[in-house]
Amino acid sequence: MNKIPEFTLPKYAIYFAIGIVTFIFLKPFIIINPGERGVVTRLGKVQGQPLGEGLHFRVPIIDRITRINVRINKDQVPGNGSSKDLQDVDIDVAINWKVTPDKVGFVFQELRDEENALERVLIPAVNEVVKAATAQKTAEEIITKRAELKSDIDAGLRERLAVYGLTLTDVSITNIEFSEQFTQAIEAKQVAEQKAKQAVFIAKEAEQQARAKINIARGDAEAQRLQAETLKAQGGELFLKKEAIEAWKSGGAQMPQVLVTGGDNDSLPEFVLDLKDSKK
Repeated sequence: MNKIPEFTLPKYAIYFAIGIVTFIFLKPFIIINPGERGVVTRLGKVQGQPLGEGLHFRVPIIDRITRINVRINKDQVPGNGSSKDLQDVDIDVAINWKVTPDKVGFVFQELRDEENALERVLIPAVNEVVKAATAQKTAEEIITKRAELKSDIDAGLRERLAVYGLTLTDVSITNIEFSEQFTQAIEAKQVAEQKAKQAVFIAKEAEQQARAKINIARGDAEAQRLQAETLKAQGGELFLKKEAIEAWKSGGAQMPQVLVTGGDNDSLPEFVLDLKDSKK
């Protein structure tokens, strides 16, 4: 019988296949994505500087690389404290933060990841800083000096987070709440202040109106005084002429009548003759 010929792979093909399997299994290369850093641990010990973005070689089995996110995280943390005048206050703080890129090795050693950083560092830090900041201000100042309060919280958090290899990028105060009784007291005070301001405005307006009336009255009196002096200086005939003209213009009075015994008009004052002519 004829034997079937055996098919054998060349030795180099076998070695190549073994190499491919080993490469896939051991993963000697790793890619660090944008917004990440790689922490190299060799036999459990953190090594040197973190790996930046791109392709990196690692020693199989011996080296282990952990990716750490260095993008900005946003969290809202509730805080509470007491004002300088002993009023309880709740403040919600929105914080933007991230792991400092060149500190990822330290963060990995101390906190492991961002979740632990939030729970073990950020939340306690926000509460402590809020307590310290509100204790320096009265309740009214907490409301009216909100920007200053934000600045105090910002400075306190930056200092605390830097110790743990974390960077604070921004802080916002999203809400401030006092007790219900104190809130009602503030609203009542504001209403009273508005009423007081309105009363002052009304009083000033009345005063200005009174002054205006006085000035008008003084002006009228002065005009009458000057008119009287003028009439007195020019004789009684001018006064009669003025009265006749005013009555004639208004239409509410009769034409002044003058009795003349001679029947002619030579003795009539000139202004009466003028009025009689215009009447015709």
